[in-house]
Amino acid sequence: MNLLRFELPARFHDYGLLVLRLAFGFSLMYGHGWGKMMRLFGPDEIKFADPFGFGPAFTLSFAVFAEVICAILVMAGLFTRAALIPPFITVATAFFTVHFSQEFGQQEKVILFSFAFLALFFTGPGKISLDAYLKKDN
Repeated sequence: MNLLRFELPARFHDYGLLVLRLAFGFSLMYGHGWGKMMRLFGPDEIKFADPFGFGPAFTLSFAVFAEVICAILVMAGLFTRAALIPPFITVATAFFTVHFSQEFGQQEKVILFSFAFLALFFTGPGKISLDAYLKKDN
């Protein structure tokens, strides 16, 4: 068997998109958003980076929305393309305001998130998603 000619059935494309959505969505939510959500709803005063001048509370709220709510939507495949925009904004902002001057090892996570979100934006969520299920009913 020639491994260069090895092809999986077309349905595996959708399994790959599901794995990508679940892996990056969960990693963003649990690894980044959950702690921010605890900080937002915790008793302490909100101290958070404010690169655009909207105030720390608004910026933290947006980050929680992007990294928790939107991550859940991406994992479910619901409103996927729209739900990818806020997380992309947060990771791009993190790259340019925090990680830009750091070594590649420190930049790697936000670069991976950025490209994964772009790839999902271009491909869509696939057939194993709530978007596909809802589209089928119409």
